[in-house]
Amino acid sequence: MKDATPRMILLSDYQPPDWRVEALELRFELDPEDTRAHSRLRVRRRDGSAPGAPLRLHGRDLQRLSIAVNGAEPSPGGCVEDREGLLLSGLPDVAEIAIETRIRPDANTALEGLYVSGGSLCTQCEPEGFRRITYFPDRPDVLTRYRVRLEADAARYPVLLANGNRVDAGSLPEGRHYAVWEDPFPKPSYLFALVAGDLACVADRFTTRSGREVALEIYVEHHNRERCAHALASLQRAMRYDEEAFGREYDLDVYMIVAVDDFNMGAMENKGLNLFNAKYVLASPDTATDDDYVHIESVIAHEYFHNWSGNRVTCRDWFQLSLKEGLTVFRDQEFTTDCTLFGVKRVDDVQRLRAFQFPEDAGPLAHPVRPDRYAEINNFYTMTVYEKGAELIRMLRTLIGRDAFRRGLDRYFQRFDGQAVTTDDFVTVMAEVSGRDLAQFQRWYTQAGTPQVTARTRFDAQAGVLQLDLAQRTPPTPGQHEKDPLQVPVRVALLGRDGRRLSARLGGAPEAAEWVLELTAGEQSFQLRGLREPPAAVSWLRGFSAPVLLEAGQGTDELAHLVANDDDAFARWDAAQTLLRRAVIARVEDAVDPTLEAALTTAMAALLEDSAVEPVLLAALLELPAHRELMESFERADPVAVDQARRAVEQSLFAPLAERLSARAPERARWDDGAFTAEAMGERRLLNRLLAVRVAAGAEGALQEAARQYHEARSQTLAMGALAAVNESAECVRGELLADLEHRYRHDPLVLDKWFALESASQVGDGFARLERLLEHPGFRWSNPNRVRAVLGPFMAQNHRHFHRVDGAGYQRIAGYLERLDALNPQTAARLVIPLTRWRRLDEARSARMRASLEELAGKGLSKDLADVVERGLAS
Repeated sequence: MKDATPRMILLSDYQPPDWRVEALELRFELDPEDTRAHSRLRVRRRDGSAPGAPLRLHGRDLQRLSIAVNGAEPSPGGCVEDREGLLLSGLPDVAEIAIETRIRPDANTALEGLYVSGGSLCTQCEPEGFRRITYFPDRPDVLTRYRVRLEADAARYPVLLANGNRVDAGSLPEGRHYAVWEDPFPKPSYLFALVAGDLACVADRFTTRSGREVALEIYVEHHNRERCAHALASLQRAMRYDEEAFGREYDLDVYMIVAVDDFNMGAMENKGLNLFNAKYVLASPDTATDDDYVHIESVIAHEYFHNWSGNRVTCRDWFQLSLKEGLTVFRDQEFTTDCTLFGVKRVDDVQRLRAFQFPEDAGPLAHPVRPDRYAEINNFYTMTVYEKGAELIRMLRTLIGRDAFRRGLDRYFQRFDGQAVTTDDFVTVMAEVSGRDLAQFQRWYTQAGTPQVTARTRFDAQAGVLQLDLAQRTPPTPGQHEKDPLQVPVRVALLGRDGRRLSARLGGAPEAAEWVLELTAGEQSFQLRGLREPPAAVSWLRGFSAPVLLEAGQGTDELAHLVANDDDAFARWDAAQTLLRRAVIARVEDAVDPTLEAALTTAMAALLEDSAVEPVLLAALLELPAHRELMESFERADPVAVDQARRAVEQSLFAPLAERLSARAPERARWDDGAFTAEAMGERRLLNRLLAVRVAAGAEGALQEAARQYHEARSQTLAMGALAAVNESAECVRGELLADLEHRYRHDPLVLDKWFALESASQVGDGFARLERLLEHPGFRWSNPNRVRAVLGPFMAQNHRHFHRVDGAGYQRIAGYLERLDALNPQTAARLVIPLTRWRRLDEARSARMRASLEELAGKGLSKDLADVVERGLAS
C-alpha cells in the first residue's frame, strides 16, 4: 500500500507538546509473527497548555487490541483514529493510559520499528519508527523514563536487551524467560531499542575517570565473535578520549553494541544499546581494509559520543537534527584526527564534502543545515545536516578560539542536560562564553548553498604591504533566491621563495605567520604589513577553514610552489587538486594544455623524490579529483567525456614517471601485516595508489604486479587495492582475480559486498548483462540494504559508460529497480534515487532522458519517502 501525498511540516508551526509523559512501562511478548506490545503511559497536562487540548498518540501499521484510560474504555468520541494515530480528548489533567498492540516483525521489510534480521528481533526508531511499535507521542521533545520487560522463547532468544540497566531476569512457564530493563535518564522515543536473539557476547570493562566500572558488551552472531576486537578497542579509546578532550563521562552501568546484517543506516545511538550495521563492527586483517578499520573506529566513536551530544542533550524537533549530528560528526572527526589519521584526516573529510555535499548544495535537493520545512524527515539525514553541520561547529571554534569553545561545550552540556533544545541555544552559549556577536554566523544554519569566495592580491613593494581583496556570493537554491553575506573565516599564510612562511602584521595585531581573515561583507579588503619580500605564494583557506569554493586566480607556478612547499596538508593537497582539475577541464573542452600537464608531471616527479613527504599525504597528492566533483565544474557536461578526460590526464601525467613510481613504492612484505597504525596504513595507502597509477598509465608489468599483490596479500587492504587497480582493465587478469575473490569469500557477506561493488562499478564489457547477473546471484537479496547499495550504488557512481548510456537505457533500468525496491524498503530507495535527480548537470540528450525516467517513476504511486525526493528532483 502506497502512502498518500504527505503534508508539509513547517518549523514555523512548532508548538511545545500539551502533554508530558512522566513514565512509560512497556511489556513485550516477543514473536516474529505475532508480537504483543503492552504500554502503560502516565501523562500530565503541561502547564500553560491550551485548555482541553487533546493528546496525540502517533501510530502506524499497528493492530490495536485494546485501550484504557484510568482503567476504563475511553468515552464515546474520546478516542479517534486517523492517519497519524490516535487523538484522545476529554482527559483529566493526570491520566494513565494502557494500550495493547499486535505487530508482525517478520513482515516489516522497511526496517523501521520492530523487525527481523537474521534470527534476531531488533528495532530502529529514529526518526519515527517507535510509532510502528506502539501508540505514543513520537516526537523528540517528549522525554520520559522507560521501564521495559521483554518476554520470549528462551531457546530461540536467549539474549534479551533493552536500554539502560538490567534490574531483573528469570524463567517463565513453557520454556520462556524474561528480562527487565530500566533507563534512569529521560529520553525521547526515537532512542528506544530492544534486541532479542541467539548472540555471542564479547565483553570487557572500562574504568571512568571518577572510578566507576562500566561493563562493555558487543553482541554478534556466534561465528563472528573473533572479529570484534577492533570495535571493542575503538570503544575504549573513544570513551577515554571523550573524557580527556571533551570532559564527558559515561553514565550507565553497561554499554552495549549489537551488530545486525539488515540495517538502513550505519548505526544508531540508542541510549546504552547501540545497534550497528555489521559492516561497522566486524573486522579482521583478512576481511577488512584499512578504510574499514578507520570507518569502524569512527562510527563506534560517533555513536558513543552521542551519549551526550544527542542523548543527554537532544533536539527539540527534527529541524534541529544537526544540533546532535553536526556536533557529533565534528567530535568523531577530532577523535580520528588525534588518534589515528592525523593531518590527512582533514583531506579525507574535505574530499568527501566536495564530492557529495557540495553537489547536494548545488542541486534540487539543497536545503539549509537547519531546514525550515520537510515532507519526509527520513530524507533529511543528509551530508548537509551531518558533514556541513560539522563544518559549522569547526568554524565556530576557529572564530572564538579553542579555549572558549571548550568552555562553551561544558556550559552547553551543563545547562541543557536532560532537555530538548535548538541550534540557536547552542550558538547562544558560544556567544556568551566568548563575548562575540554570532548573530551573522547563525545565517550558516538557515541559508542553503555553498558560498563562492573570490580572492585577489596586490603587493606594494615600497610599503611592504600585501592587500588581500575578498568577495563572497552564495548562488540561489530552491526557495532561497536572495542570500545575505555570511561570516566566513579564511585562514591564510604567505610562503617565501624558499618555501618558508613569511611574517607580517594584520591590522594592529602582533606580527604572525598565519592569520584568520573574517569575511563578513559582500566585498572586503585586508592588509598584511611589514613584509620584507614579496610572497611567492599565498596559502589560502588553510585547514579548510570554511566550507566554501574559493577561487584565487593563482597561476601554475604559484600553485606548484604550494604543492612543493606548503606546510598545511590541506592547502598543499588543494593546490595539487586545482592544477589537476584544470588539466581535466582543458581536455573536456578540447583545449589540452601541454604546459600545464608538463608542469604537473614535473611537480609529481619532485614529490616522488622528496622523502620528507609522508606516504599518506603523498598518496593523496597523487589522487585526481573525483568524477562527481569534476562534474560540478561545468554547467552541463557529458559525464562519459569527463571520465575519459580524467583517465587521459592520469595516463599522460604518470606514464613518464613509471620508473619513479616503482622506485617510490614501499616494501610490500614489510607493511602487509594489517597493523592499525598511522604509519602502516599510510604506507599501504601509498603502495595501492602507486600500483593504481602504474596500471592506469599502462606501465610495463603493472598488471602482473597487481596479480602478484592480490595472490600474496596477507591483508585485505592490499588485496582490494590490487583489485581496484585492475577493475577497468579489459585483460583477463581482472576476471580471474574477481572470480577468485567471489569463490573465497562467498560465505562472508561483508567481503562479498565488495565483490558486488567492483563488478557493478566496472565499465569493462557489457555492464548491463553483468548487472543482471549480479541481481540474480544467489547471494543477492533485495531485502538487505547493504547488498542493494553494493550493486546499484557503484553502478550509478562509477559505471559512467553504462549508467549514462546516451539512449537513456541505464536511467530506465535504475528507475525500474528503484520502483521494485520501494515496495520493500522506502528509505533505501529514496537514498539511491538521488543520482537521477542530477539531470540538470548533464548534456542535453542525457538530461532529457534522465528526466523522462524520473518523471515515469513519479507516476508509479510511490512511498512517501521516495515520492518526496522524486518530486523535489523534478521541481523547477
